[in-house]
Amino acid sequence: MDLAIRPAAPEDLAAVVGIYNASIPGRLATADLEPVDVEARRAWFEAHDARRPLWVAERGGAIAGWLSLEDFYGRAAYHRTAEVSIYVADERQGEGLGRALLAHAVERAPGLGLANLVGYVFGHNAASLALFARFGFERWGLLPAVAELDGRMADLVIVGRALGRGEA
Repeated sequence: MDLAIRPAAPEDLAAVVGIYNASIPGRLATADLEPVDVEARRAWFEAHDARRPLWVAERGGAIAGWLSLEDFYGRAAYHRTAEVSIYVADERQGEGLGRALLAHAVERAPGLGLANLVGYVFGHNAASLALFARFGFERWGLLPAVAELDGRMADLVIVGRALGRGEA
């Protein structure tokens, strides 16, 4: 099946939140412990723009995954760095959607004026750590035992990739 990656549209919000919520029980991709409401994510969704996009991956006429770029830290000096988040629908895992989305982001990020991409990945999420490593992300930091997931403490690995200067 063909894969299309495009900017998210307002009508995509429910599917984006659905994919996110489906990831919560696995305790691999988010520190949220309970599902989030679509309306509660509307401001987050609307904060994405041409500078910090939210892209969706469509396969078979349905949204199968998404990737967002967000401000890394709320201070002006960090404007050349963005946090990347990737979520793929459970039934689409293993189809290369994460690779396609991350390749898309890495390719377009310099044109958005970005010099660095960073991600936060649980230390026990081997698949995501391998995905980022495949795209040249390196371990830039470790926050040991900062998340409690069902009574177990989890590390948070900070991965990063320098992209070059980008457009200022």
